[in-house]
Amino acid sequence: MLLAAALLGGCAADGNSGNSGSGGGTADAKTDAAPAAGGSDKLYIPIISKGFQHQFWQAVKQGAEKAAAEYGVEITFEGPETESQVDKQIEMLQAALDKKPSAIALAALDSQASVPLLEKAKAAGIPVIGFDSGVDSDIPVATAATDNKAAAALAADKMSELIGGKGEIALIVHDQTSVTGVNRRDGFKEQIESKYPDIKIVDIQYGGGDQLKSTDLAKAIMQAHPDLKGIFGANEGSVVGVINAVTEMNKIGKVTIVGFDSGKLQLDAVRSGTVAGSITQDPIGIGYQTVKAAVQAVKGEKVEKLIDTGFHWYDKTNMDSEEIKPLLYE
Repeated sequence: MLLAAALLGGCAADGNSGNSGSGGGTADAKTDAAPAAGGSDKLYIPIISKGFQHQFWQAVKQGAEKAAAEYGVEITFEGPETESQVDKQIEMLQAALDKKPSAIALAALDSQASVPLLEKAKAAGIPVIGFDSGVDSDIPVATAATDNKAAAALAADKMSELIGGKGEIALIVHDQTSVTGVNRRDGFKEQIESKYPDIKIVDIQYGGGDQLKSTDLAKAIMQAHPDLKGIFGANEGSVVGVINAVTEMNKIGKVTIVGFDSGKLQLDAVRSGTVAGSITQDPIGIGYQTVKAAVQAVKGEKVEKLIDTGFHWYDKTNMDSEEIKPLLYE
């Protein structure tokens, strides 16, 4: 059975655990509202993520709920079922604005598509906080995110080290419309091209963060390039697709996999050696800092324009360390 099937099933269960309703999504969207102890006088901050299908977003939600409880505010947390549903996310953003919130937080699937609605938010005096992915606009008063270009450059350095500084490699990236997709692709690609002349990137494909599609893309790349030495998967879904492909084609140990994010299947693959190592973010920290920045903005307090939430390389030698283990979600 495909590893993807297990992950899809597990993530679907997580997404379905949410309550529908106050987030304003349509029937096929995943919505989860944080419990609110107070009444209408509490600050209300809708948080619109890229999706619910990956454990990463559940970890972001956990951090957001922690901050909401600490600061005494009401939040809702929702996202489309898949990270390719840009139009669905725009509908959610519009619905959230219609509720006249105190502030709004967005992890944009498309760095340009959301700008017209963010301009409406600004005109209405609603502070906008970006998280995970920024937008092509100065409207967000703050963005809580990983420095994805620097993180992907580290992944490129590790790939070079692992394959001996030469050979053919490829990338499976979740998209080419979000800031995270673009920055992880470019951070990895530019580092390879500038520092490692004996490494050739033979293909870059976009799987939408979908495990099954990423599996097919990785298999096609390996079939077209039988001497391929490595593949970089730029997010959780991309990496799981690569794991599936390498496993199905009996290439474990022959094709080096470097990943991004975590999740149970990726962690298991790192422990077994199928994946050499990955970059971890701090998703709980991203969620927490997003709500904190929103509260500060509403109160008129100073907010850092870019809140760098950090990143680390992990492999089987350090993944259980005190520094790394708390950052790895399953």
